[in-house]
Amino acid sequence: MEKAKPNKTTKVDYRTKIITGYVEYILEHGQEPASVFKFAKELKMKEEDFYSYFTSFESIKSAVWTKLFDDTLSNLESQEVFREYSAREKLLGFLFTWIEELKKNRSYVLVLYQNPQMLKGMLPTEVKAFRDKFKDFANEIILEGKETEEIANRPIISDRYDEALWLQVWFVFQFWLKDTSPAFEKTDAAIEKSVNLAFDLMGKSALDTFVDFAKFLYQNK
Repeated sequence: MEKAKPNKTTKVDYRTKIITGYVEYILEHGQEPASVFKFAKELKMKEEDFYSYFTSFESIKSAVWTKLFDDTLSNLESQEVFREYSAREKLLGFLFTWIEELKKNRSYVLVLYQNPQMLKGMLPTEVKAFRDKFKDFANEIILEGKETEEIANRPIISDRYDEALWLQVWFVFQFWLKDTSPAFEKTDAAIEKSVNLAFDLMGKSALDTFVDFAKFLYQNK
């Protein structure tokens, strides 16, 4: 009779365990843990082991935001049709998909950000990594848009397009937090209208056409 083979010890993913534990704590208590020591103890970890993965609760919150971005982009890029989208459609796709990811975490997000005072003034530190990732994504969209002439290349102003699109993302987030409409249909409308406005402003306007025509007349007089 063969001896039973010992079960292989499953390696614990402590980073994921900490993030999941933190989110669950927020959901259950409506606030952050009192200290890293108490939180680590609840997860049956040593405090020093916690610091091997995160330096603070703020860094955990940053990881949650980063995961929201990564999951959104992964979902988008898994769709073959996404590669064929125009710049405008790619931004629309990102925002609609991102809101779907946020819905999965709405209770957690509301605990931390539903207080209007928390969103006034400077951007919360934990959101900055998400913003940087989005701006990299936005710059790719902007470059594609310029190549297809969907976006006008304007001196100085063009360099700020990524910041303008980021402000739009943050506007959508704050709108969604306050949205009480069924299935957040008002947020969907806000996304569509704000993206269309942004691309109309970044696109070639009547003024651009007039300037081009004036240049043509000047060069050919």
